[in-house]
Amino acid sequence: DLARRKGGTLGTTSRVEPDVPEILSGVYEGHTTGAPLAIIFRNECADSGAYEGLRDVPRPGHADYTAQVKYGGSQDAAGGGHFSGRLTAPLCIAGGMCLQWLENIGVHISAHIADIHGIKDNRFDPLNPDLNAVSDIFPVLNDKQGEEMRASIYAAKANGDSVGGSIECAVCGLEAGYGGPLFAGLEGKLAQILYGIPAVKGVEFGAGFGVCKLYGSENNDAFAVDDGRIVTTTNHCGGILGGISNGMPILFRVAFKPTPSIAKSQQTVDLSQMQNTTVQVKGRHDPCIVPRAVPVVEAAAAIAIFDTILGGK
Repeated sequence: DLARRKGGTLGTTSRVEPDVPEILSGVYEGHTTGAPLAIIFRNECADSGAYEGLRDVPRPGHADYTAQVKYGGSQDAAGGGHFSGRLTAPLCIAGGMCLQWLENIGVHISAHIADIHGIKDNRFDPLNPDLNAVSDIFPVLNDKQGEEMRASIYAAKANGDSVGGSIECAVCGLEAGYGGPLFAGLEGKLAQILYGIPAVKGVEFGAGFGVCKLYGSENNDAFAVDDGRIVTTTNHCGGILGGISNGMPILFRVAFKPTPSIAKSQQTVDLSQMQNTTVQVKGRHDPCIVPRAVPVVEAAAAIAIFDTILGGK
């Protein structure tokens, strides 16, 4: 998972970190011990100088301004600090362990790029997602569409700009009965951690906003008995009803905004002088973070699902 989120390939940042986890405690001879897991990721390819001045001249679309307002200069502005995508590396480690535990009990999770800048990939079958169909080269179901996506990313990069997109994720094998109403809802638990991923601006389950165009008779998922098991004949609800899993595949999509750090000159303000100015961001930034975010979405889903299972039905 860490290798899948790495930069350095075409269309991503030129910054390449080894991202080798140094496990300080909690693991012995390949197994967890029950002690707290302490893991370090060392930044060995950082360039803090590229961020000088951003505390006073905030980047549009980034957290520079809101962090300055909240923390009054005490925040670490270098590399984005606690608002940086670097924080998805430890998320991948925690999620990677949860993925292993979930697979041991028959719950499997996979994600792919749903679209980039309007170029759409095929969708998972909502009733029977093929989790093994995601390409190893570029995380899509349709390689031809993947090539068009990459061309769009390269074009944005050449123009000093960036593009956004979305990721579709499926959770298969979770039994009915997990979650609860109101604040105990499974959708809420998933959304909370998914929104913790930098650049996420939207989450939808099942048919999502598409249900607004449907009649109730079209949107309702009819129940049926199949080989002694209760199933639904469609899956507009995305595997969750009333905040509780219904035993069908859980499907959701996550929207990512375009990377705010772009090479184009942008209008901003000088906070100390209280006057308008411009900023041209330096450093090494992804023209599109969506491809690298696929394993991060899987990790976030795994943590939420495993935590829900620990809480019991």
